[in-house]
Amino acid sequence: MHIHVASHPLITHKLTVLRDKNTHSSVFRSLTTELVTLLAYEATREVRVEPVTVETPVSTTQGVMLSQPRPLVVPILRAGLGMLEGMVSLVSTAEVGFLGMARDEETLRPTVYAERLPENLTGRQCFILDPMLATGGSLIETIKFLLARGATDITCVCLLGTPEGVQAVEDATVGFNVTLVLGALDEKLNEHGFIVPGLGDAGDRLYGTV
Repeated sequence: MHIHVASHPLITHKLTVLRDKNTHSSVFRSLTTELVTLLAYEATREVRVEPVTVETPVSTTQGVMLSQPRPLVVPILRAGLGMLEGMVSLVSTAEVGFLGMARDEETLRPTVYAERLPENLTGRQCFILDPMLATGGSLIETIKFLLARGATDITCVCLLGTPEGVQAVEDATVGFNVTLVLGALDEKLNEHGFIVPGLGDAGDRLYGTV
């Protein structure tokens, strides 16, 4: 697994505001969009392109366009949905699929409750959006779901991660082409499975349910 922790003052600044418990949900949502756009820039460095010839107002020139089949963006519901706008603003021609994952707060194990994805992902570059890489359970199950449908190139974009979560994903994806892009790598998980220092429950803060 390839791991990239983004290092940029704008990313750190936006994460700092997101961490603040007094940040209103409307600000949280807009900053999440901005932050994901920055992370998407890092996550798409290896996006597949093909050469094309275009006519400018002056002459013809060589450029590139995104290759077919189109990239697939998969936000993990519900919190991943808050990252979608930031991703598709950068990769506007990507196809979007959805996977609903819920975590049992006692066992910390994820379960699938909704799915809307192509049946065949052979040859597709897939980008998973999941704000918080805590235990890694939801992300691992999503990766397995995509691999089972033929995906061979998967990039995961997370606002925050933990050493425990990163290790779990790495252990579960040995031998597969998986990349992990993080806004920051935090200290640890606490006894309740929450990221420390973290930013709380991303879904609750995105949608104002706390």
